[in-house]
Amino acid sequence: MKKIFAILLSALALGGCENDGIPYVSLGLDDLYKVARMQTVDLKPAFTGESYRWTVKTASGADSLLSEEKDYIFLMQYPGTYDVTFQIFDPVNPIVHRMTFYVVEEEVEYSPYIASVYEYCPAPGQFVNAMPEYREGDTAETMRQKAEEAIAGKMQGGVSLGAYGGYITFGFDHTVVNVPGEYDIKIDGNSFTSAAHPGVDGGSSEPGIIMVMFDENQNGKPDDKWYEIDKNPWYTDEAATYGYEITYYRPDADHVPTPGDGTLTDMTYIKWVDNRGQTDYVYKNKFHDQDYYPKWIDADEMTFRGTLLPKNAVDVSGNGSYYLQYMFKYGAYADNYPNEAKDEDGNYYNGFDIGWAVDPETREPVYLPGVDFIRVYTGLNQYCGWLGETSTEIFMARDMHVYVRPDQHQ
Repeated sequence: MKKIFAILLSALALGGCENDGIPYVSLGLDDLYKVARMQTVDLKPAFTGESYRWTVKTASGADSLLSEEKDYIFLMQYPGTYDVTFQIFDPVNPIVHRMTFYVVEEEVEYSPYIASVYEYCPAPGQFVNAMPEYREGDTAETMRQKAEEAIAGKMQGGVSLGAYGGYITFGFDHTVVNVPGEYDIKIDGNSFTSAAHPGVDGGSSEPGIIMVMFDENQNGKPDDKWYEIDKNPWYTDEAATYGYEITYYRPDADHVPTPGDGTLTDMTYIKWVDNRGQTDYVYKNKFHDQDYYPKWIDADEMTFRGTLLPKNAVDVSGNGSYYLQYMFKYGAYADNYPNEAKDEDGNYYNGFDIGWAVDPETREPVYLPGVDFIRVYTGLNQYCGWLGETSTEIFMARDMHVYVRPDQHQ
């Protein structure tokens, strides 16, 4: 994972805090920093006051507000020289501290693709233990490694997240910067439109909810607060179910299958119960005969919580033999539209703006300077006949802002 490396160019132990008539004091901040683009510097002033203000000098010479919090994490997308001023407003001890940040190109060029998978925890499903493949003796760690091998770098094998709630957590080799008004990250799945229904935004769409996290404590681990990407709260407020919870139960060793029609071999395979008073099963079908419950998980039950999207599948056959899964047009989800599909503004449907992040508990928008960790989980709980349960698949993710250095083309 990324390393925070601020290389001090000039250490002035007691200098740098200046204002007319105000004595020099040590704030615990330096005057000069050198840092690679898309890497962070954690700034924690030692003094307190009634209020605070961080600003950066723009090209026109004006001061642009960065933050009004006491602590600030410096993060910039492009190389350059940034003059930052920190002010403490206090009637007894007002302080002004000026800093210069030299932001440079990284020594080893960043990859625009996934670098690390931190956790792979699918819910039961027909592709679980097969995508990636489980082998006897595999553990949560070896399956994490297999998931990383499947989706790190450019598109390779892909992973299945199983039924509702199954998730994967991944990150890049740098912080993805939140560029205002722009799409920051694109996530590829295996959604496709129906050849039998041309012009219809339907086919195989298995939307996954996207969660993001900024490494606030700067420890390189996904242990800060998660935020949900919610492009149009007015839509999901009407259609989504918040605070949804579901528990899956491993079949007993002596479980006797309950066959269904010609494709369903067990209608009472993996039982689930949710917090809305519903209970049913993840069915087993003849196309996938391996265990559907993650074999590397010791626990006999698995519980997932989150936002539940409305069912998007329609039985167009009328007899359960053919379902059309419609793409959601209003939100921002993984594995929703075909990977190269774009909206009228030229943005990828499977891309998203970090600026759409909301607190999952209050649904209020939040500001994140960037994100270090991304989690995707299956957002629907539905079954589509012989197609099986709806399960989000992830094949790749890309930082939309990482560019190739000009000298690479010379």
